[in-house]
Amino acid sequence: MGMTQIFDQAGEVIPITVVEAGPCYVTQVKTPERDGYAALQVGFAEDKRLNKPLRGHLKSLPPLKHLREIRVADAGAYQIGQRFDAGLFQVGDVIHVSGVSKGKGTAGVVKRHGFRGGPKTHGQSDRWRRHGSIGSTTTPGRVYKGMRMAGRMGNQRVTVRNLKVVLVDPERNLIGLRGAIPGIRGGLLLLRRAQAAAQKAKSR
Repeated sequence: MGMTQIFDQAGEVIPITVVEAGPCYVTQVKTPERDGYAALQVGFAEDKRLNKPLRGHLKSLPPLKHLREIRVADAGAYQIGQRFDAGLFQVGDVIHVSGVSKGKGTAGVVKRHGFRGGPKTHGQSDRWRRHGSIGSTTTPGRVYKGMRMAGRMGNQRVTVRNLKVVLVDPERNLIGLRGAIPGIRGGLLLLRRAQAAAQKAKSR
């Protein structure tokens, strides 16, 4: 929803990002026996302008605009229609936030990668913000994959890890995260508990 600031008990200013955390509803439960894997389909943000297939899929639920699938280990512990909201979080929780970063369009190497540019003297006139050599001739005779060059900047999936929950408002389904998060105002986010994400990584 945006950024603001609050004061802690010691009087220090804390920059926070306010996030609307729900309500989300379980719209489908996938089990290994029926679907081959365990996952939940979760819906968020009501919108009456849904097509007939979606309205049929959500016939016993609110008209939810955004549907996302989340892998879980125990899908059988959840039921269709189960609601998730900001009450799941407590002050002090550490979470990971995933979202799509702001799109910056086509950018040069100075803005995109932080290059310093070329010399501003010795007769050059058009190389201030250009990159230098991108490869040799005989060896390797080509440009290596992943070479940092000009191109599209932003509009990519980004995860900011270990953000602390410093504010919880269950009545309005709002939480406050310390620091900044990826994406534009009004963008969709995926919030995961840091501990659960670490355990999942170890199990792999």
